[in-house]
Amino acid sequence: MSTNGNAASATWLSQDAYDRLQGELDELIANRPVIAAEINARREEGDLRENGGYQAAREEQGKAEGRILYLKELLRTAQVGEAPTADVVSPGMVVTIYFDDDADDTETFLLGSREIASTTDLTVYSPESALGKSILGGKAGQTCTYTAPSGADIKVTVVKFEPFAG
Repeated sequence: MSTNGNAASATWLSQDAYDRLQGELDELIANRPVIAAEINARREEGDLRENGGYQAAREEQGKAEGRILYLKELLRTAQVGEAPTADVVSPGMVVTIYFDDDADDTETFLLGSREIASTTDLTVYSPESALGKSILGGKAGQTCTYTAPSGADIKVTVVKFEPFAG
């Protein structure tokens, strides 16, 4: 378990999600020699400036290394298990809101890591997103305003929230 001291900002992963991501990380690390061999094979083909295969292999290597770094940090800092129940909106919650003053215009989503998006049919919003930041710490019935990427101010009201059950 991470000891970052701030459970509200922690990324919560179920054991299944943690294991799946750890498996992906292990596979990426195991695949490093294959990518290196591909780069070496392409390098021997001649002029590197006009060698599309070499450039593609280098790009694949860069993407894989970036993903490895991201997964290592995510798995190092993630909290594994059930997100704590809270009396305010926090990461790991399924949240229902309505827009402006129209109680019929609702949306239900998961406030959490995009890594769990593949484990649910719910839309996932990051706690760092404009919407996520505006409702973090909110209570049922509380109205918040955030600025959309378009620059428009959007008012939302928290209807209810509950821990994500997976």
